[in-house]
Amino acid sequence: MWSELELKNKHLWLAWLLLAVYLSPLFILGENAHIRVHDNLDSNIAWYKVLRESGLLFGPVDSTVPQIINGLPRDTFGTEFSGIEWLHHLFPSMMAFALSQAITRCFAFMGMYLLLKKHFLKEPEVWPISVWVSFAFAITPFWPSGMLSTLGMPLALWAFLNIRNGDSTPKNWLTLILLPLYSSFVLGFFFFLASMGIFWLYDALIRKKRNWVFFGGIALMTAVYLLVEYRLVYSLLFPQEPTSRDEFVSSNLGFWHAVRLTFENYLLGHTHVMTLHTAVILPVLFIVMWKIWKSGIKTEKTFIWMFMINIILSVWYAFWFYKGWQPIKDKVSLLNTFNFARFHFLRPLIIYLLFGLGCRFLWKMGSGWKKAVKWALVLQILILFGANPEIDYRVIGKPSFKEFYAEKQFEQIKEYIGKPQSSYRVASIGLHPSIAQYNGFYTLDTYNNYYPLSYKKKFRKIIAPELEKNRILRTYFDDWGNRCYIFVDELGKNYDFTKNSDKKIRHLDLNTDAFKQLGGDYFFSAVPIENAQENRLKFLKAFSEKDSAWKIYLYKVQTKQEGL
Repeated sequence: MWSELELKNKHLWLAWLLLAVYLSPLFILGENAHIRVHDNLDSNIAWYKVLRESGLLFGPVDSTVPQIINGLPRDTFGTEFSGIEWLHHLFPSMMAFALSQAITRCFAFMGMYLLLKKHFLKEPEVWPISVWVSFAFAITPFWPSGMLSTLGMPLALWAFLNIRNGDSTPKNWLTLILLPLYSSFVLGFFFFLASMGIFWLYDALIRKKRNWVFFGGIALMTAVYLLVEYRLVYSLLFPQEPTSRDEFVSSNLGFWHAVRLTFENYLLGHTHVMTLHTAVILPVLFIVMWKIWKSGIKTEKTFIWMFMINIILSVWYAFWFYKGWQPIKDKVSLLNTFNFARFHFLRPLIIYLLFGLGCRFLWKMGSGWKKAVKWALVLQILILFGANPEIDYRVIGKPSFKEFYAEKQFEQIKEYIGKPQSSYRVASIGLHPSIAQYNGFYTLDTYNNYYPLSYKKKFRKIIAPELEKNRILRTYFDDWGNRCYIFVDELGKNYDFTKNSDKKIRHLDLNTDAFKQLGGDYFFSAVPIENAQENRLKFLKAFSEKDSAWKIYLYKVQTKQEGL
């Protein structure tokens, strides 16, 4: 028979092996792999490639990248001290993505395991829960370009709790210094560090313990983030001009809509921090909470507090968009331009800590409950494996990396046009602009976190006739506008018309004069335009390629004289 230590080690090795299996499609299939489209292929992957090819990784804070919207501010692309930027500078895009996934998930597994073992599940006999809850956390379908922004929180909390408890060994401080190089301040750790600050205040005011070493850790990590994100700090302190974020209207939900969103977030989660906790974890948590309430157990205060915080975070998220906030946000611009709703990015950490604590509670209730815990762990891991993008996106028919960016097809288009790509401007219809950007075309449309407000107003003139037809599109562009797209009423908010689509545009109404004024020459359309001539669009050629998800209809914008 194996000893307890040998058995634990075998489980750890099995977890690492399964993690390798989970990641294997990215490395085996390469560009034929299926990966997330939303906020990934439609944006970040192309941004990294555009920045690499611009040669402006270390560009001045006032420089612009000419390939996008006639000059997109360099700072829009983020800091050069981000590890993911360097991966995409050193490796081809798909390999960089695969390596980033491997790095993130490995550190997520290690961080959660260390945290549970050291601070939450200290009893030796519950080691299987520490191993498999950590593994489950590591394979959650997180937002890829977030890196360790949420999946690194357990590792950070482990280091902070060590320091709080008097352990100031170098490994803890090194963790706090290095994590900012592979995570985002505004997309995760701002909210984590704010929570650590509240934790410190609790110690100081309630427990009367002013732990200045712990406070120093919070200050140190914050300072490192501000140094790493110096471009963001500079843009806040010395704004060059108004940006698209200055027109954000982030609070437009009625009260009952906000209530509904609270339940949706609590039960289903959010796309950027997806936990897939609904089917297994939530029932476990409610069973545990019911048993605590029924038995009057007072030793599970940590579980109860975290259970309540998890609910509060969903309420906060939903009601941040409640329209009652808007008068205040209009007076304090930061409340519009910065998304404070993202405190809910703490939920993956809290949900999986709750899962671990809940499983431990049931584990101790006897052999029957111990068996139920094992089944819960197995089922949760099976659910997460089923959500592997290679399975999930293939099943629902999303294109692979190669099919999405369709490099051969766009090379054919480039050769057909026959001019240097920097000498003309294009925009896409029914197609993400990131595809053209990835293939080196200079685009007037884009998807970015912010860009000059003056450009948004000029671009709006192009699509104004279409926006007037569709209130949803009009609100989407005017109140948010990060997707600076050629919106068409007949297409709606759909940018994925594959070559199998039979969709046609019959009543397009664009201001092509405004398009020409911005330097526009060509439209790449994923669907045919039946009234192209009415918009002074000359159909040139349709391009199709077996390794592409699209059929591209190329239209040239004619001058008024040519259109007669």
